[in-house]
Amino acid sequence: MKTTPFTDVHIALGAKMHEFAGFNMPIEYSGIIDEHMTVVNGVGVFDVSHMGEFWVKGPNALAFIQSITSNDASNLPLGKAQYTCFPNEKGGIVDDLLVYHYEPEKYLLVVNAGNIDKDWDWCVSHNTVGAELENSSARTGQLAIQGPKAIEVLQRLTPVDLSAIPYYAFTTGEFAGCKEVIISNTGYTGAGGFELYFHLEDAMTIWNAIFEAGKPEGIKPIGLGARDTLRLEMGFCLYGNDLDDTTSPIEAGLGWITKFVEGKEFTNRAELERQKKEGVTRKLCAFELVDKGIPRHGYEIADAEGNIIGVVTSGTMSPVLKKGIGMGYVRTDLSKVGSEIYIKVRNRNLKAQVVKAPFRK
Repeated sequence: MKTTPFTDVHIALGAKMHEFAGFNMPIEYSGIIDEHMTVVNGVGVFDVSHMGEFWVKGPNALAFIQSITSNDASNLPLGKAQYTCFPNEKGGIVDDLLVYHYEPEKYLLVVNAGNIDKDWDWCVSHNTVGAELENSSARTGQLAIQGPKAIEVLQRLTPVDLSAIPYYAFTTGEFAGCKEVIISNTGYTGAGGFELYFHLEDAMTIWNAIFEAGKPEGIKPIGLGARDTLRLEMGFCLYGNDLDDTTSPIEAGLGWITKFVEGKEFTNRAELERQKKEGVTRKLCAFELVDKGIPRHGYEIADAEGNIIGVVTSGTMSPVLKKGIGMGYVRTDLSKVGSEIYIKVRNRNLKAQVVKAPFRK
């Protein structure tokens, strides 16, 4: 298994370790619910150094991004980030990712850990405009410091005014005495906070500084288990569960990152434009269980007559709501808020209701 700069630290701290996307990653430390609530109410630190980072440079950098991603990067200002996806030729999604406009003619793409090799091959094979591509995934460390108290902890470690960085914006500056740290007001928890990108040789300096600075706030390391429950409470999609090579961005409710602007010809645009105009037969919806139970990935979804209308893509017991929540693709007519659906759990049909995400307001 691959490791991150912090793998030995996780093991020394007694984390429950498991393979994830080919990496030896911490799943939990003190327990998923405790870690989840730590982030919701205070501050926690996620090792996300397994994520992939690709640089796109040169005079054709923007043309490349416009041709390979669904969102419109032509109006992405310097210092801002954008959520987008790589559509494939069959109407599905190669991956969802973030695009950072780092400098004029220079962008950073942040992709999912399990898709690094696939995405890199996709970018290289679709680089018809001669953009300069660089895969820096193995040379880049990343930590996500999340929660309402994250900003006060991190502000002790940098001269950069963190309150001046709006949501989905970033800057590059000094952090914990380390140069060239990307400080990004992004995250996957819905609890606020920042993500830091840095050179590997600075990893332990930054880790130790953050945990020392966060002692008054009760800062804790957080595993991938709570990362998943936090993102699900916000209705954020997880690639491999809610998105994959067969799910279209229109079906997944990602029409807002699929821009059919004039002059932007991207992979499979015509088909996705047709889907947006004519509609689709299934849609990703969020639901809460009315009956007691826990929906799990792969459970079937039925209508009131017992007909199978879809499948659960993500599900859990919400630590904040104390009820079963999930997402799944269902027949379009039953995807509307308020629709009654049933989750099949061990030969029982548990009643659920379609709701508007996020679950945690």
